[in-house]
Amino acid sequence: MQYKIRRAKHSDISSMIGLLRTLFSLETDFDFNEGNQQKGLELMLEDLTNRYIVVAEQDGKSIGMCTAQILVSTAEGGISAVIEDLVVEEACCRQGIGKELLLAVEGWAWERGVRRLQLLADRNNTRALEFYKGIDWKVTQLICLQKKRS
Repeated sequence: MQYKIRRAKHSDISSMIGLLRTLFSLETDFDFNEGNQQKGLELMLEDLTNRYIVVAEQDGKSIGMCTAQILVSTAEGGISAVIEDLVVEEACCRQGIGKELLLAVEGWAWERGVRRLQLLADRNNTRALEFYKGIDWKVTQLICLQKKRS
């Protein structure tokens, strides 16, 4: 399979929304809302310094994506990055695309002086958790809590 890893552009938003639909079908904490996902992707693409979206492209279509955002970590005494969305089309899984997307994000982060990468994963997505474990991501004692504005 021939594909190219590159930074996302505004013209990728439509296909990335489709990828997020797939991802959110696996994550019980999130509901798919096309308008919200479009707004979020547009916001990500507005700040090319502190936010990064990378896509895997095949035949002009995004078949995978990964997003990251930089923030300050008091624990690290520097900056860290959160990886929030890693998804590859089901038909393209197990071909190294997810790993390549993560490596692209890691390279972007390390170039910016990031000291720690962290990512969110659904605890019931055992396939994803095994994937992360296989490429040296470590489970921590931290849990993610959230509160939404009502």
